[in-house]
Amino acid sequence: MDVRIGIQNVAREVVIESGQTAEEVAAAASKAIATGSGAELRLTDAKGRVVIVPAGVIGYVEIGAEEQRRVGFAH
Repeated sequence: MDVRIGIQNVAREVVIESGQTAEEVAAAASKAIATGSGAELRLTDAKGRVVIVPAGVIGYVEIGAEEQRRVGFAH
C-alpha cells in the first residue's frame, strides 16, 4: 500500500510502498504525532528499508487502500 507523508515547509512529500497494514501505519503515525516533537515516525517499506521522519515536522500522513494480491493472469 502507498503511504504519503507531508512534511512541513517542504514542497515534496515522502512516498513509500509499505508492506505494513493500514492499521499498523495509522497506529505508528498516531503515536508519533501524539508523543510530540521529540518522537519519530518509523516505517518499513516493501523492500525492507526503514524510513524515519521526525514527528514534529509531519504535516499529514495519507494511507492508501490495501491492495489484494491477484492470482492468475489478468485479461
